[in-house]
Amino acid sequence: MASRTEEPRGDAADIALALSLAGELRVLSGKLKRRMREEANLGDLTFSQTRVLTLLELEGPATVTALARAEGVRPQSMGETVASLKAAGLICGEPDPVDGRQTVLSLTAACRKAIRAGRAAREDWLFRAIRAKLAPAEQKKLAAGVELLKRLLDA
Repeated sequence: MASRTEEPRGDAADIALALSLAGELRVLSGKLKRRMREEANLGDLTFSQTRVLTLLELEGPATVTALARAEGVRPQSMGETVASLKAAGLICGEPDPVDGRQTVLSLTAACRKAIRAGRAAREDWLFRAIRAKLAPAEQKKLAAGVELLKRLLDA
């Protein structure tokens, strides 16, 4: 397996193809990400708000300070983000059992339900698009491409 610092192998045509693929994949991944966001329909959340919800979902309950540290922002800035998420009913807070001066934040049941619904909507859109736009043989090619993408990301 090649490391990031190794020079590309192959002739000029191989290198040009790899460079072209890299550009196309970057553009396509951006389009796919935007389309998935549209399909999720979680409202008009900012990138920062989405990151906080993702952190709380993946890492579990956390304080404003811990979230700020994880995102590399000031606690005051994180406090604003958290306040807007609380107002939207997406997160709630409980006193920290260890340090009652702090609040431990977690996702609300409504937020978890919205996340599940968003994931289901994205998968449903992809399923329908794959079935409608790709012939069975093309679906098999896509499956092979997905395996290649997994290998790229596992590198």
